[in-house]
This record gives sequence, structure tokens and C-alpha cells, in this order.
Amino acid sequence: MAVPKKKTSKSRRNMRRAHDALTSVGAIECSNCGELKRPHHICTACGHYDGREVVEVSAQA
Repeated sequence: MAVPKKKTSKSRRNMRRAHDALTSVGAIECSNCGELKRPHHICTACGHYDGREVVEVSAQA
């Protein structure tokens, strides 16, 4: 069974984890209403996707 011969230092451990940070999600502008939305997702504000209404969104008071 493989067992480490020396303790992994904090520096080496953290260097290994350098690529594990979360990245921010890109956002694009909806072509119908101009709200920011995630790419390839239905717009939550107006319910449009790819230039057509997919989901009917009710008006909120």
C-alpha cells in the first residue's frame, strides 16, 4: 500500500488546489427584453428563448 513518506506542506497542498476556485457564470442580454440571462437558457423575465415565447410569464405586482 502506498503511504506518503513526508507530510505535504501547506504551500504544496494549496498550489495543488489553485485550479479549484469557482468561476463566475457568464451572462448575456436577452434579445427580447434586454434583461441579463444565462446563455442557452430561457429568460426568466419574459419567458423567451431563441426569438420565441416558450413559457408564459405572469405579471407580478
